[in-house]
Amino acid sequence: MKKIYWRPQRISLRLLWVVALIGIAGLIVVETYTVREKQPHYTEKIKAARLAKEAFEVIRQERLRLGHTFDPESDPAGTGLIGQLLTPVTTNPGHLPAKQTTANPNFAAVIVHLLKRADVEEGDKVAVGFSGSFPAINTCVLAALQTLKLQAIIISSVGSSQWGANIPTFMWPDMERVLAEKRLFNYRSVAISRGGIDDRALGLTKDSRRALDVVIERSGIPALTVSNYGESVEKRMSLYQEFAGEDKITAYLNVGGGTTSVGTKVGKRMFDPGLNRSVPRGAYDIDSVMTRYAMDGIPIIHMIKIDTLAERYGLPLQPTVMPKVGEGKIFYKEVHSTELAAAVLLTIIVLLTAFIRQDWGYRMLNAGKKESKESSPEPMV
Repeated sequence: MKKIYWRPQRISLRLLWVVALIGIAGLIVVETYTVREKQPHYTEKIKAARLAKEAFEVIRQERLRLGHTFDPESDPAGTGLIGQLLTPVTTNPGHLPAKQTTANPNFAAVIVHLLKRADVEEGDKVAVGFSGSFPAINTCVLAALQTLKLQAIIISSVGSSQWGANIPTFMWPDMERVLAEKRLFNYRSVAISRGGIDDRALGLTKDSRRALDVVIERSGIPALTVSNYGESVEKRMSLYQEFAGEDKITAYLNVGGGTTSVGTKVGKRMFDPGLNRSVPRGAYDIDSVMTRYAMDGIPIIHMIKIDTLAERYGLPLQPTVMPKVGEGKIFYKEVHSTELAAAVLLTIIVLLTAFIRQDWGYRMLNAGKKESKESSPEPMV
């Protein structure tokens, strides 16, 4: 049996169009208007970035004290974190735009983010491999480790690619030492190698290799002396285990393309920039520190392809001034306003109730007019 209900004839089609248009306008506003929402671990990210910025300034001032000026073309922001095109201790080619992009303290927030994604917790032990090619990223790593109160076991390479820490009198071990002396960080490397080919700086002259050895001696840190590639990998793994003791290494963090850390250029490209939780296809055949830890199920944080990481986390490429702390989507994300969406929905409900169920719209449109006596409800099946 069919049921019959009654539709009042007094509902105006014009009012229905008004409600529909208001609803469409509200939808457009909700879709286009966004608000900034703090990303997870915001407080730690800000703290790490501020610490990195302070460390950047310490390095800058020390470089000036040593009489090293800044090239306005290669280092337009005057950060002091960009080296030179070619020096006697330069081990391999470098990419200047990437080096310029690293001079941003907000990379410390990126590293906090990656460490948190790797599920590290306060007091955990993290193995770290530094090269001299990215002193700014090294510094940001130290800031992140200090902020999260992690125990770091660091092995550094003194050699540097172009535009890195390749000034013979002010290389990465010198920067690390100054930062420790200023008590910004509680970390020092446990060993330092020459770096470069086979971790022995092969390809450089005897004088250049001797200059690298002088830097290591000046640092006061034990030298990691090896005779071949395999020995370097073994010694690095042994050192990490020795300083970890009975504790487990919870993550391995690599900066740059240290040969035995990443497994030559092939291994370097196999691992993705950022966090890696598994062994890439084909990497099993390449012996390296990263591969060994990955095979043990330990998360790998790979700080290479800096431009890719910058774009991923909303940091500027090649900034001409030092970016301010807190800039970038690593700190905030744009989201739709739930309050605005609720307000638009409430408005539509009120209009539908007022214009249709309560006949307010009819009364507004017909104020002062006589109601037709012939008007009657329209039956609807």
